[in-house]
Amino acid sequence: MSGGASGRVAYAVVALTLIVPWYAGFGRRLMTSAGGGRPAVVFAVGLIALFVAAIALDVSASYALFAICPMLLMSLATGPALAIVLLANLLPTTVVWLTTGSRESALGLLPAALLNIALAVLLGLWITRMARQSRERARLIEELRRSRAEVAQLSHQAGIAAERERLAREIHDTVAQGLTSIIGLVQAAESELADAPDLARRHLGLAARAAKENLAETREFVAALTPIPLRDNPLPEAVRRQADALAAETGLSVRYAATGAEFPVPTAVGVVLLRAAQESLANIRRHAGAVEVSVRLDYGDSGVRLTVADDGGGFEVDPDREGFGLRGLRGRVADIGGAVTVTSDPGVGTVVEVVVPLRGPEGAGVAEVGGDA
Repeated sequence: MSGGASGRVAYAVVALTLIVPWYAGFGRRLMTSAGGGRPAVVFAVGLIALFVAAIALDVSASYALFAICPMLLMSLATGPALAIVLLANLLPTTVVWLTTGSRESALGLLPAALLNIALAVLLGLWITRMARQSRERARLIEELRRSRAEVAQLSHQAGIAAERERLAREIHDTVAQGLTSIIGLVQAAESELADAPDLARRHLGLAARAAKENLAETREFVAALTPIPLRDNPLPEAVRRQADALAAETGLSVRYAATGAEFPVPTAVGVVLLRAAQESLANIRRHAGAVEVSVRLDYGDSGVRLTVADDGGGFEVDPDREGFGLRGLRGRVADIGGAVTVTSDPGVGTVVEVVVPLRGPEGAGVAEVGGDA
């Protein structure tokens, strides 16, 4: 090999070697894009310029097409990339024809060029498919991320709404009912101060006791602990105390009974049954105009049943016109898998029945309510 030929080969090698930093410094970051754009065109022009310089110096540099074609296909959009790859594969044949004037030598390179073109087309289609799948996968991942964020936000909002509803029920069943009782007792005492001071003092004492209990309930509610009546007493005793309080405050005849073999119930069940008793008795105090009241707590194999009945004026049952207290009671009981039945007609009194299915001491029952006993 002559010195001139060796020099041309060396320069061709230098031209091909420059492709490496050109790709590393500028083209590599284009490989992950969707293709197209001015940076991709600049990279492709520089790549082709270095390749043309190399094959102009030594036609054997055409073997570098195996590396150049994938870079073109990955940096440019599919259409322009295939067109440039087609021209790049025909460049060695054209250069040989122009530099040597030998048609035979040029045609000898044509089969290899056609094979490279076919391989480049197949590679381009594969790269396009992979790029499309990658973009689709990225889109799906982004949609999933947004969906999960939306679900998290909706769950958070639902949790806030549920907590607000729970707080409204708690306030209604504790503070509101306690204040109603206190107001009634104070008003009764005011009307009795002149004619029956002893009875007035008794009602004021009951009002003070109700205020203290209500304050304690409020503090307990704020601390999110078990209501005081349940913390200090088992469920039957806590319900009995509510019945006794109604009798003491109103003078009504209130009969209380607990039947069946008592067994511990989950805290959630005890709270709901106690609140059900409080709500039912508060409604009797405010609206019923009753003379006799019956409160019954039954323990059975399938669960616990609370029944509160009165002989008051009654009302026409219409679920669409129920007050907040009764709606809240239904919601509380439904949350633990129970059911509320209200039976009433004008002039015949009212019966409120709350049934909570759970496992008794023998393991019988249809459901087990979570919570500490």
